[in-house]
Amino acid sequence: MSHAILDFVEQAMSSPWLYVALFALALLDGFFPIVPAETSVITAGVFAATGEPNLALVIVVASLGAFTGDHISYLIGNRAGGRLRERRAFVWARGALAVRGGLVLVVARYIPGGRTATTLTMGAVRHPLRSFTFFDALAAVSWGVYSGLIGFFGGMAFENDPIKGLLLGLGIALSVTVVVEVVRWIRKRRATNASPAGLPADTSV
Repeated sequence: MSHAILDFVEQAMSSPWLYVALFALALLDGFFPIVPAETSVITAGVFAATGEPNLALVIVVASLGAFTGDHISYLIGNRAGGRLRERRAFVWARGALAVRGGLVLVVARYIPGGRTATTLTMGAVRHPLRSFTFFDALAAVSWGVYSGLIGFFGGMAFENDPIKGLLLGLGIALSVTVVVEVVRWIRKRRATNASPAGLPADTSV
């Protein structure tokens, strides 16, 4: 059974339609975060260690899909957030994003659900599109390189056993996510303790 699944995955990885699928998954993940975009890119990276698919093309396609999906999410937030813009949370968010919105956008890429929440909010508070596009390009490319290379090095470590390579790649990605979440939680706790009573702490990063 496992050999049949592996054969199917290997055939899928050698198909030119793989790149279309990676683009679509990365795009959908921008506003529908349960889509397994990162897992798909890591899997493609694992098999790229054997020659198929092409690692550089995997990274480019995934990055373009993520970039496009983020802009769709931004547009959704921009169109749907009118009634929320004057609420206290959005007033604060506008100020936080104005100060370091670019950094928030890049870091949020590695927080579960953070990508969608941040891009929607940036659209809703009308963060400047030029700034959003610039920093989102950095975020999308860094994510594509990160996901593709994690899979690739996992595949290199277990060249004859892609399943182990995939597990290694996914394990590394999960570990990075956990570290980011722990650091974010510590920063949030410290900021909350240090902020004056009644004022929201700046926990945007």
